[in-house]
Amino acid sequence: MLRPTSPKDHSMTAQATHAEMANAIRFLSMDAIEKAKSGHPGMPMGMADVATVLFSRFLKFDAKAPKWADRDRFVLSAGHGSMLLYSLGYLAGFEDLDIEQIKNFRQMGYRTAGHPEFGHVAIADTTTGPLGQGITNAVGFALAEKMQAARYGKEVVDHYTYVIAGDGCLMEGISQEAISMAGHWGLEKLIVLWDDNHICIDGDTAVSVSDDQLARFQASNWNVCRVDGHDAEAVAAAITAARKSPRPSLIACKTVIGYGAPTKAGSEKTHGAPLGAEEIAGARAKLNWPHAPFEIPAHVLNAWREAGSRGGAERAAWQSRLAAHPAKAEFERTNAGKLPESWKQTVSDFKKKVAAEAPKWATRKSSQEVLEALTAAIPEMIGGSADLTHSNLTITKSTKSVTPSDFSGRYIHYGVREHGMAAVMNGLALHGGFIPYGGTFLIFANYLWPALRMSAMMDQRVIYVLTHDSIGLGEDGPTHQPIETVAALRATPNVLVFRPCDPVETMEAYEAALENTTGPSVMALSRQNLPTLRTSHTEDNLTARGAYVLAEAKGKRQVTLLATGSEVSLAMDAQKLLADKGINAAVISMPCWELFERQPKEYRAAVLGEGTVRVAVEALGIFGWERWVGDNGAIIGMTGFGASAPAEKLYEHFGITASAVADAAMARL
Repeated sequence: MLRPTSPKDHSMTAQATHAEMANAIRFLSMDAIEKAKSGHPGMPMGMADVATVLFSRFLKFDAKAPKWADRDRFVLSAGHGSMLLYSLGYLAGFEDLDIEQIKNFRQMGYRTAGHPEFGHVAIADTTTGPLGQGITNAVGFALAEKMQAARYGKEVVDHYTYVIAGDGCLMEGISQEAISMAGHWGLEKLIVLWDDNHICIDGDTAVSVSDDQLARFQASNWNVCRVDGHDAEAVAAAITAARKSPRPSLIACKTVIGYGAPTKAGSEKTHGAPLGAEEIAGARAKLNWPHAPFEIPAHVLNAWREAGSRGGAERAAWQSRLAAHPAKAEFERTNAGKLPESWKQTVSDFKKKVAAEAPKWATRKSSQEVLEALTAAIPEMIGGSADLTHSNLTITKSTKSVTPSDFSGRYIHYGVREHGMAAVMNGLALHGGFIPYGGTFLIFANYLWPALRMSAMMDQRVIYVLTHDSIGLGEDGPTHQPIETVAALRATPNVLVFRPCDPVETMEAYEAALENTTGPSVMALSRQNLPTLRTSHTEDNLTARGAYVLAEAKGKRQVTLLATGSEVSLAMDAQKLLADKGINAAVISMPCWELFERQPKEYRAAVLGEGTVRVAVEALGIFGWERWVGDNGAIIGMTGFGASAPAEKLYEHFGITASAVADAAMARL
């Protein structure tokens, strides 16, 4: 184990020791957390030695160009230890992490949030905090690297993904999905440094877990080893060996949480609370760090700044290689997230074709046809499914499968791992160069929700293809019939939820999703066949307005019928029933509430028909519809769980029919 150095009168040119560089992390972390009176000092103190070795000897990065495409990625999966990342950023010279950011940790208006957030600080390659998300994002990063290398070659794509994970990350169920996928694909450039300190919030991890983590990873086809996490040379040797392995690697770094704290080291008391002035003073004495809070000796800071600029020459060499690469323009276009110039013609051609032919397709089938067209036109679209490929209809002729021996494909078989799929898609999107979409049943959004929420929080263009979207899926019954799911998705900030009614709206929904570069989109798609309702072509994307008048009333409007997806055709039938009774009704298709909310007030008022009776119909839970129908309106939908029966029987049984819609309108006139 490394011993603290003796205090010396260092000059500006003195060589900083490893211990001094690691202690700079420890004391910046301790002091910032103490000043904030909030935070998690134990992990930064315990993993300071490991992080110092990684950043000063191995990590390929340039603090002056933090988003360089071929940099190594670093994921602090144990995001509660955020001061480790912020300390590294300040010490290495990232411009957006000056000392004032460190001094104002967890304060309003500063970038140094309680957990690292993508987009707030350049050193954060992903937002971490919910445990297990980071390590699974990292699988997406490593997969993206392998897929890009297959397309462009190692001369422009050749980097590692490093992760610092804690006991909590490995306890979360998603971690098993992550390590299973990484081992299956053989992602040899993924290296996980496990902070093996045997402490969780409740105390020793023995109170809740007795897994042999090395055996667990080894069983999933990982390379594993264990080292003293405070022995810099042992850590360096382990990383060197991991970089030569043909498999992903787990390095169990045996550490002491709160290393250096005189009475609290090794205890859960250092995990999630400031150490206190007395304990920090004792740590200064124990580790021979006689410097004031936030003061870093010049020779130590210089050593760190040299580490931060170490990758500059490598980056320059890479830029020269990229400049000479025949696919330079395509590489830069896809990494910038820009779509090909010709893709809009693909959208228009598809809409014209289906409007003319008016096929009767389930919207999952419409989605398949849309994806056939779009994946041919947009090569960076990467598909996948959580073992429901031929139910979600997400594979296309352009998307051959990714396999452990061939990463040139564009379709990922995620297995029955909805949560892992979503978090890996986040990693693919964050890495750059790809637009991921992945499928499962809508009800299983409940399994992937934490990762979808992170897509929204990180403003990532990820497309969720969620089929079997209502009681209309029929015989599989209430376990598979999503009742509350769409309402919950609509309640999630920065998520666009599309429930298209026919092939035209389905293409328009994908068009809007691809143009939505600052958040995820959800496609809620039917199992049952539906008629094509949009039979007159328009170049306008009506779905992008969120809601629009599909069929205006014949005469002065008295009733406004609001519907989404499979119930739009039902509303059209109700319009005819009302017309037979002399009632003038309009049908409004509302494929995306969130986009409708963004429209001008005047447009919304015209669509909703102010002063008319409003009736909404959706074969899902009714929560949220009251906003659109008002106090005097009616909502035809589900108020409980479904049942197992053919779709048409379920609609009749639960009163979701054209006659029920018409009767509700008549009752309110």
